[in-house]
Amino acid sequence: MAGQGSGGNVIAALCNIFIPGLGQLIQGRIMMALMFFLVCTVSYGLAATVIFIFMWPVGAIFHLWAIIDAAKFKSSD
Repeated sequence: MAGQGSGGNVIAALCNIFIPGLGQLIQGRIMMALMFFLVCTVSYGLAATVIFIFMWPVGAIFHLWAIIDAAKFKSSD
């Protein structure tokens, strides 16, 4: 990736809108991708059970964090 604001980062951020962690996966950051995907999926899943309805803000915060993280990523090359 060329750095913050590059076309690759924009594509990664757009991918994260649909599936949290997909943008990090495109950037080659597998552990971050897995973390964002699991936290968002579990939080949204628990919120859907109605018992843990308070979990959706956690999922939403991590979802937004995943989008911003992909957009601001600077490779260490």
